[in-house]
Amino acid sequence: MDALSDVLRVMRLKGGVFLHGEFCHPWCISVKVLPQSCAPYLGDTAHVIPYHYVLEGQMRVRMEDGLELALEAGESVMFPRNDMHLLGTDLTRAPVQSRDYVARPIEGGLLEMKLDGGGPRTRIVCGFLGTEDVHGNPVVNALPAALHLNVRDGSAGAWISSMFHHAAEQIAAGHLGSEVLMSRLSELLFVEAIQRYASTLPDQQQGWLAGLKDPYVARALALIHARVAMPWTVEALGKEAGLSRSALADRFCGVLGIPPMQYLAKWRIHVAAHELVNSNKSIAQVAQEVGYESEASFTRSFKRVMNTPPATWRRRRSRQTE
Repeated sequence: MDALSDVLRVMRLKGGVFLHGEFCHPWCISVKVLPQSCAPYLGDTAHVIPYHYVLEGQMRVRMEDGLELALEAGESVMFPRNDMHLLGTDLTRAPVQSRDYVARPIEGGLLEMKLDGGGPRTRIVCGFLGTEDVHGNPVVNALPAALHLNVRDGSAGAWISSMFHHAAEQIAAGHLGSEVLMSRLSELLFVEAIQRYASTLPDQQQGWLAGLKDPYVARALALIHARVAMPWTVEALGKEAGLSRSALADRFCGVLGIPPMQYLAKWRIHVAAHELVNSNKSIAQVAQEVGYESEASFTRSFKRVMNTPPATWRRRRSRQTE
């Protein structure tokens, strides 16, 4: 398994769509997607990554730090850390709160939101990805606050765009099964957005996604993720990656900002956290499967990274998903 696929596996992505919006210029809304807003479609989740996909027309997006994006039909924007943002065609207007204008159709199905300023129409689909706790997740940490994707570009993008339009129309018509399709499309959209973003990073860029572009760092990451329980040393990793011990350590630190063994230790804990919530294995079994010889040393490491002992972590997360 490659490193990106392994990180996404541990995130346990589950996509969905919850709102169809129809707005006529001029309009401006303030958006903050709360996990409980998605609960009817997703159940309880630790973190939500919302997105908006433009079906028709155009709109602008503004983040709290002033970053502004322009989107047209066939484009989407995702918010990996679920930051508050504005949507609209005139962002100088006083924004309305999205929750104040959302309604559920009489026949059930998706939430709807409509604003009619009398001008040209924009139609969007608002969806989300529910994930495990993203505390320290290398992919989420490496992504920008807003991830802009022109779905029309590229071979996979053209297919996703076509299916999004089809699924959105099916959902609007109340056809059964269409929300399942949109759920899968949400997951594909996120993966496509990550891959596109990673491909645009300059060669000297630092961060986890930049590491996937460096052949030696990428190989070391793949080895760690494929054999997380192996008693790796920097020398052993370097030998399999094709570099000397010191060369790999320098390259790894230069791109990811941390030494290989420190990265391995943190990733072992993230894998363990996933297993604690999603299996009935004992803490000792989980510890052994991620490379710890004793439950005591595993507990110390887990608490250092996650700020809570593994048993407490399991109880709290299990309670949240009941």
